[in-house]
Amino acid sequence: MNPASLPVSQKVQALVKALNGAKRTNEALARCRDGDEMIEVLVDASRKLGLGLSRQDLLRTPPIRDWIWWKNKEALLTIGDNLPRYQQDGGQGRAPKTGGAEPEPRRRFLGLF
Repeated sequence: MNPASLPVSQKVQALVKALNGAKRTNEALARCRDGDEMIEVLVDASRKLGLGLSRQDLLRTPPIRDWIWWKNKEALLTIGDNLPRYQQDGGQGRAPKTGGAEPEPRRRFLGLF
């Protein structure tokens, strides 16, 4: 079967399987400074395999999409003040920095029943 005639998700799966054990391609991906460089390496690998994946295909389809997100360290969806979750929750249980004022006691949720 012609790999170019497969659906995009199956082309991406074929690319991921081909990357498993491809030492030079994996080293090139590891040297990339950002997601754009990774996309260029992956598009080139796709072309060599005859898959015909575009930049847009790779940016929209997991797991490649997630690899690019991880390399760029950008959230797919951000709610709130654009802080990573571990930084948002970092101050729980600590007194807020109020400049010398008495901290407000922490409220506890006791449940609905």
